[in-house]
Amino acid sequence: MTSVLRLTTDGSVLAGSHEALVRTIRQGGDLRIRTEFRVDEHLDPESRDHQLVVEVSDFPVTYVVAERWVAGIMTLRQPVFLPDHFGPPSMSFFLYNQDGGQAIARPSLDRAARRAAPTGFTAGDERFAKLRRFDSWDVDSHAPSSNFRYDFDGYEFFVEHRWSSVYSHDAQGTRLTGSLDELVEAASCGRPLKVGVKDLVQTDSATPPHWVFVELGPNYYYTESRRLVAQTRPLVRVTPAIPLRYETGNWDFGWLIVSTDGDAQYLRYDPATLAVDEVPSRHALEWFVDRA
Repeated sequence: MTSVLRLTTDGSVLAGSHEALVRTIRQGGDLRIRTEFRVDEHLDPESRDHQLVVEVSDFPVTYVVAERWVAGIMTLRQPVFLPDHFGPPSMSFFLYNQDGGQAIARPSLDRAARRAAPTGFTAGDERFAKLRRFDSWDVDSHAPSSNFRYDFDGYEFFVEHRWSSVYSHDAQGTRLTGSLDELVEAASCGRPLKVGVKDLVQTDSATPPHWVFVELGPNYYYTESRRLVAQTRPLVRVTPAIPLRYETGNWDFGWLIVSTDGDAQYLRYDPATLAVDEVPSRHALEWFVDRA
């Protein structure tokens, strides 16, 4: 992993640059973020434990908005009460922006479960001096969310650039760059794949252009029609903005099926009800292959 950006507590750039982060994520790079905090300041204000904790988290889904802004989302995280207990059955969709601003959406996986704070702090709790909560949404629902900033003692962005772009096409499947044969050969040899989806969330003409990057799982090559179809890992859709943020009705989660003809099918879970539907669309795609 390569460190491309370090921030001070207040979000000022200490080393690296936002431009380097944007460039490497736009090229398919994997994102991890290191933060530092004290137990009694972040986890448990009643604790006498003042030791420093170093957290490193992965962000399997990344956004590049307007070619100048990066945000990452933790899509596989369950809530935890550190150091050794899980929280209520739900997902912790933490979202980090490149300026250090954060957000969380927490859809419950058990409608009968007791709701609890997604981390040790709660809204308006003055015991957490380093927490600044900007707003909260749907707090009495089964899918609460909020936007906030916690002033970590350290904040560092790492990118692993292990992916090579081998093929891209427009929303109609017309080739733009690279080779479909190279992509198919890599997939057939078991190489890991990743995809960049252009303009995944389109609400109106004011929606900024954006890319969403996510690793692929099972893939299928149709040999006569020369069409590669693949299913993504789980992702979170958020209406793009700078900064990226959660609000009522502007996010959901699910899986995509993408195809080299530009066709896409989104399996959408409604955060509040867990009702499922399928949403068809078409997108320009960029396909990446693991270099290893």
